[in-house]
Amino acid sequence: MQYGICSLSVVPLRNEPADTSELVTQVLYGDFFKVLEQRKYWSKIRLDFDAYEGWIDNKQYIEILEENYKQLQDSPLKLSLDLVEFIQDTNNQLHPILLGSCLSGLQLLNHTYDGNTTQGQIAKENIITTAFSYLNAPYLWGGKTPFGIDCSGFTQMVYKLNGYKLLRDASQQATQGEALSFIEESEPGDLAFFDNNEGIITHVGIIMKDNYIIHAHGKVRIDRLDHSGIYNVDKRTHTHKLRVIKKII
Repeated sequence: MQYGICSLSVVPLRNEPADTSELVTQVLYGDFFKVLEQRKYWSKIRLDFDAYEGWIDNKQYIEILEENYKQLQDSPLKLSLDLVEFIQDTNNQLHPILLGSCLSGLQLLNHTYDGNTTQGQIAKENIITTAFSYLNAPYLWGGKTPFGIDCSGFTQMVYKLNGYKLLRDASQQATQGEALSFIEESEPGDLAFFDNNEGIITHVGIIMKDNYIIHAHGKVRIDRLDHSGIYNVDKRTHTHKLRVIKKII
């Protein structure tokens, strides 16, 4: 088995080994992973954080030893808390990194960082504060940053920054936590899931107080939440059909 770590700010993880293939998620600086299959130009990897799989360009990661991988697994997860910051390499060159980047491998990469960080679990009340860091970020299928994010990437990153682990896709996240019977039982920070006409869960958002929800739809935005689903305050219509509310924390 081979192992790797991302040394660039944000790298695409694709469905197939080609630049034209669908973006399934993004690998942020410091994310580490197992290499399942290595070809001449591409490698199929499994991310350690959420076990998500996809193809990464071989030029966009650094191979590490199994012992390094296990050390990273055993290290407390430390994340960057600034929208954009820089790490510095041994040649004094600066490299930009984004909110939520993993800093556990700084020593391994011979990089230094003096920005704001977060580590460990934070009170549930902070979930909404963190969510506001992504407000108005444009929607991007597979995205995980304030410069482009999808609905489940948004919820995953917000929870991650507060020390909690969510799976990557909305349908996967819906298998976690405890289901609530009514909106009235929910509290800020809980997750609401929405399905399509076939009953497949395709959307997720974070419940706020007073029947509001923050979610990624066109952009990270705030809308009304009722028993039918999400009511878009701009379009004055329901855009998503409520399926289930989950309490993760």
